[in-house]
Amino acid sequence: MPRGVWLGVDVGTVRVGVAASDPDGVLALPVGTLRRDVSKNRDLAQLAEIARERRAVAVVVGLPRTLSGEEGPAAIAARQYARMLADRVAPVPVRLVDERLTTVAAHRRMAERGMRSRARRDLVDQEAAVQILQNALDARRGAPGAPGLPPAGRPTEDR
Repeated sequence: MPRGVWLGVDVGTVRVGVAASDPDGVLALPVGTLRRDVSKNRDLAQLAEIARERRAVAVVVGLPRTLSGEEGPAAIAARQYARMLADRVAPVPVRLVDERLTTVAAHRRMAERGMRSRARRDLVDQEAAVQILQNALDARRGAPGAPGLPPAGRPTEDR
């Protein structure tokens, strides 16, 4: 994968968290939270614009599996979202990555910073996107303990 910015996406039913890496693809940082728009897909258009503005070289979308690794309705929705996003950002590859416990970790990190529960609600999706992206960046660099990352594709997933 060439040097450049990666985007991380945490897809929810109401909000979509977005994170971006630094140009070297080492550190994930929050970008923002988009309102999910199932009827007109404005959030997908906004994500595609973010990818263009930042000259993204890859996008990772969290795949919500159960702790046992099975997929339910949320995973099916994330796969569909990743396919629609891939069509909008092509030829930039979109990858699905396991996002188990990223929302839990995001809540924990925010609580450790002293954020109240109500304040976390609006930021948890972008913090989860940071977690998803950072895990993918670490795997790409072969960081110890990092999960594997699949080769580029539209959209692929880890196993």
